[in-house]
Amino acid sequence: MQRKIAVVGTGYVGLTTGACLAAIGHHVVCADIDAGKVSRLRAGQVDILEPGLAELVRRGLDAGRLEFVVGAPAAIHTDTEVLFLCVPTPMGADGSADLRAVESVLREVGDLLPEDCAVATKSTVPVGTADRLSRMVNAPIVANPEFLREGSAVDDFLHPDRIVVGSSDRPAARRVGALYEPLQAPTLILDAASAEMVKYAANCFLAVKLSYVNAIAQLCDRVGADVVAVTEGMGYDPRIGRSFLKPGPGWGGSCLPKDANALVHVAESVGLEFPLLRSAIEQNARQQADVLDRVRQACDGTIRGARIGLLGLAFKAGTNDLRDSPAVRIADALVAEGAEVTAHDPAISGELSGIRLVDDPYEAVKGAVVVIVLTEWPEFRTLDWTRVAELMDGFTVLDTRNLLDGDPLTRAGLTWRGMGRPVTS
Repeated sequence: MQRKIAVVGTGYVGLTTGACLAAIGHHVVCADIDAGKVSRLRAGQVDILEPGLAELVRRGLDAGRLEFVVGAPAAIHTDTEVLFLCVPTPMGADGSADLRAVESVLREVGDLLPEDCAVATKSTVPVGTADRLSRMVNAPIVANPEFLREGSAVDDFLHPDRIVVGSSDRPAARRVGALYEPLQAPTLILDAASAEMVKYAANCFLAVKLSYVNAIAQLCDRVGADVVAVTEGMGYDPRIGRSFLKPGPGWGGSCLPKDANALVHVAESVGLEFPLLRSAIEQNARQQADVLDRVRQACDGTIRGARIGLLGLAFKAGTNDLRDSPAVRIADALVAEGAEVTAHDPAISGELSGIRLVDDPYEAVKGAVVVIVLTEWPEFRTLDWTRVAELMDGFTVLDTRNLLDGDPLTRAGLTWRGMGRPVTS
């Protein structure tokens, strides 16, 4: 059954939510305050690099089930049944989630909401937000967290492993849950606080798991073990599984760092210490420091004046998202220590402060003392490493993603260093 839906925010979550809800048969009006962006979206132009998203937007426009308007009030009509809040909730100075954008939207549209309209929070918000927002508007507030991975968000939305909705108003929660019936996924109807907690608990568990495997990789380096073999052995255990067992330069992106710090803040606000999660955050910082230590070693102890080539800047392959990217943090740290940094990422163009950004990976490695692989783009595997060796001034390739096969690099006369893996040279 087609429902009339409003979505405020056309960022990564909002646009995916709007396009996918339109794809399963609902009529969706998406609002954004950026008139230029709205104009581009009306023309089917999508700025976000997300497989399948642009096609869904154009399909929704052509079918008349997807509209784009300027300003939240323009998205609300007398027959709007659900308003989805998909606006940013960035990390504040104290680590808490900044809810000003969410509250601002509610103040704008509160008096415009039809009597039976439910307000659903897709934005990641701390536990207790639904209760807080319910005091601002005369409408039921439903927590409906998203579980979308950048690079596979459309598939995640259309083939979810679960739908989570929560509210003190159970009929409103069931109405929101019913929007997803065409997806035939397990639907959990919870209280609002539990639904809000699910999102944080899930993301922070993944952060802990990544920090753990990064620490294991550092230990493997010191004891002569191979982290790939170790994690293969771990992954056969169904209690552990294979996902999130790949070491890297640290975790980042728009969710994990923000959510980990926000959950620590929530815990502290109710008088609870959370040393496990704090340690995961600290380990993440140590992982990036470890990468810098490896670069210093390859530069005979000092980075100042060294030319460093970077392959990858996005926080993960398949996206052009630089938000809280460990690659960018490492690049900035190299610049701060006086390195001359040249970088290539197939999804990133434009300018970055202190970093020379080039369109060709071979231009990025030219004259470099050290080349660092920071994002797991598959095209880096097929580079001509003999040509890379000829272009470099040094010999070390630091593969922070364990992406490459070290043998071709060794044959080209290079030294390959992975994370938690034996050095080949």
